[in-house]
Amino acid sequence: MRRIGVPLLAAVPVAIAAGIFFLSPSDSPDSSEEPDTTSQSRSAVGEDGEAARGRAEEKRSADDKAIAALPPGLAAPAKKELAQQIVASAENSTLDWRTAYAYIEDIGDGQGYTAGIIGFCTGTHDLLTLVERYTKDHPDNGLARYLPALREVDGTDSHEGLDPGFTAAWKAEAKVEAFREAQDAERDRVYFDPAVRLAKLDGLGALGQFIYYDAMVFHGPGANATSFYGLRENARKKAALPSEGGSETAYLNAFLDVRKAAMRTRRADIDTTRVDTAQRRFLREGKLELETPLTWAVYGETYQVS
Repeated sequence: MRRIGVPLLAAVPVAIAAGIFFLSPSDSPDSSEEPDTTSQSRSAVGEDGEAARGRAEEKRSADDKAIAALPPGLAAPAKKELAQQIVASAENSTLDWRTAYAYIEDIGDGQGYTAGIIGFCTGTHDLLTLVERYTKDHPDNGLARYLPALREVDGTDSHEGLDPGFTAAWKAEAKVEAFREAQDAERDRVYFDPAVRLAKLDGLGALGQFIYYDAMVFHGPGANATSFYGLRENARKKAALPSEGGSETAYLNAFLDVRKAAMRTRRADIDTTRVDTAQRRFLREGKLELETPLTWAVYGETYQVS
C-alpha cells in the first residue's frame, strides 16, 4: 500500500452512515480524562459505552440489510476482476495482477519494502499484519522468522533485520497457494470490502466503488486529511453524496479533486495519471457502472479491457 497517513490501527471505523465515526484508546466511550472516584461514575461511563456500542451494532445491522438489497456492483466477480486489473495497471504496470504475488522491492517512497498484489509495505503496518495472520494459520512458513524484524521496522523505511534474505523468502513463499490466498484475503479485509461497502452506502455505482477502493489502497484507511476517510470528508464539503440527494458525477469529481491534491502533498511532481487519465476518463465517459470496453492510460502506458 503506497499511502499517506497514519498507521492502520490508529483509527478504526465503528459505524458508517452520513458520517464516519472512529474510536481509538483515547476517545473510546469508556475512557475518561478525569479519574473515576465513585462506583456511580464508573457505572455511568460503562452504561454510556454499552449504549454507544449498541447503537453502532444496530446501525451496522441496518446497513447490512440496505446493502443486501443493492446490486453487487464491484463485488460481482467480473467487476472485481476488472478492479484488480485497473489497480494493477497503476501498482505493477500490468493487467495480469496475479503475477504480482511475488513482487517485492523498495521503490524509495519512504515506506520500506513494497510487496504483493496490493503493495503491502513493511513501513505501513499492513505487511506485518499480513505475515502475522498468515503465520497464525501456517506457523512453519518461510516468512515467520522475520516477524521480530518486521515489528521493529514497522512505521519506518528501515531494512534492518530483513536484509539480505527477506526478499528471497517473500518470492519463495509466493509460490505457496496458501500465501497467495492470504494476500487475497487481507486485500479484501482491509481495502476492498470496506471501500465497496461504504461506497454503496454513499449511493455510488461500480465506478465510485472502484474510486474508493483505489484511494483506500494508495492513501490508506486512516482518518487524517490525506488518508481515505479524510479525503471522503473533505469531498463531502464540496459536493453532496448521492445518498443525500447529490449528483453522483459531481461528488466523484469533487472526490478526485481532493484526492489529487492529497497526492501532491507527498511530492509536487507526483504522477497522478491513475486519477487523470484513468478514473477521471471513465467519469467523463459516463461509465458509472464501469461498463466495458474501457481504455485508460497510467504512467504513459495505455490499457484496454473489452
